[in-house]
Amino acid sequence: MWVNSGIAFCQMKLWFLELWRQYLSRNSVNQLRNAQMHLKCFPYQMSRSLTAILGGAAGAVALVGILIILIWFCLFHNRSVSRTSETGSSDPSVVGRHIGVELSMREAKRFEMEELSMATKNFSDINLIGEGKFGVVYKGLLSDGMLVAIKMRSAAPTPEFIEEVRYLSSIQHPNLVTLLGYCQDNGRQILVYEYIPNGSVSTQLYGAGQVLREKLEFKHRLSIALGAAKGLAHLHSLSPRVIHKNFKTANVLVNANVAKVSDAGLRSFLGRVDVAGPSSQVTQDEMFLAPEVKEFRRFSEKSDVYSFGVFLLELVSGQEAKELRLSDSRQNLIEWVQELQQSGDLSNIIDQRLGSSFTAEGMDELIQLMVHCLDLSSERRPAMSYVVMELDRIREKELSLTTGVGEGTPTVTLGSQLFRASK
Repeated sequence: MWVNSGIAFCQMKLWFLELWRQYLSRNSVNQLRNAQMHLKCFPYQMSRSLTAILGGAAGAVALVGILIILIWFCLFHNRSVSRTSETGSSDPSVVGRHIGVELSMREAKRFEMEELSMATKNFSDINLIGEGKFGVVYKGLLSDGMLVAIKMRSAAPTPEFIEEVRYLSSIQHPNLVTLLGYCQDNGRQILVYEYIPNGSVSTQLYGAGQVLREKLEFKHRLSIALGAAKGLAHLHSLSPRVIHKNFKTANVLVNANVAKVSDAGLRSFLGRVDVAGPSSQVTQDEMFLAPEVKEFRRFSEKSDVYSFGVFLLELVSGQEAKELRLSDSRQNLIEWVQELQQSGDLSNIIDQRLGSSFTAEGMDELIQLMVHCLDLSSERRPAMSYVVMELDRIREKELSLTTGVGEGTPTVTLGSQLFRASK
């Protein structure tokens, strides 16, 4: 492109020189004729000649000005093209984006094994808090007083591991658990995350550490769903998009009433995984996998949306999804939920511990959104940005309707009435 611009500039310059030569030649002839007729001319004719000369001079100045402007434009254009070509892209905005990613990727901290060993009391069983797909998980206390969750597995060090950590640690959002850094030493790979003290939503709903009843009210569950949806929506808004691929209720943590999605991008560390498994037994994790993932291993943001729909089902029911279909395991979730809707037997879905802390309208809208997310067709599922908008609307409406219930403003249908109506 620079060469073509140079050729065009040279041709333009020759064209203007030819115009200038013709102008000078014509002007010389006119001046000679004026000189021959000078003695015969009247003063009025002399004035007309002077006006013509001044007009010609003004035209020459205009031509020179146009030539200068065109030369400046060509030089500026060539400089812009040259700058863009250095990045290998015709889009100048790519330069800023690449630089931004490079700077943010430097934030991942490389922890020393000695520091992490001290933080976990030499990886004591007392500090062991769980085990996941990546490996065992320890609770640690760093020297600066910060609590962290340390995930460790046995694996040889690789540069790909560091690159992936640097990228994932650059993703920052209030509803995502932050990946702080890493360590590769002594045949072990370690991921260091921020520690969330209140644990996962699955533990609060149906695990060993179920919380008190008042903390499980409908409005609180809507807030948890909204926070988790915002975390997933942020991942999907990145360029390139980040697919969680392992979203489930156990990966939604609660910290001071703020829901945070954990293990974003963790599947990229695991390599190829047989998501269906050799056994026909349905495991809890498999319940969150979309049909296209089970059959074709086709992950996308819409497969995350399906997983979110299963999460909503567990949030509404207070039970594991696999425990809800013991009568007919061959039936898919959406068919099962739709049948219950048509028969009006919603009491089989809704957690009885919710009592009358919700309105029938709010619960119905949440179930409709859940069914939309569980659609068997990935194309018909909503985007997470839409899910965020709907959850925010349902929550705000629920807050406005239930405010003052029991204080002389009983203008809504409560959950207890919904249970009675469905029997």
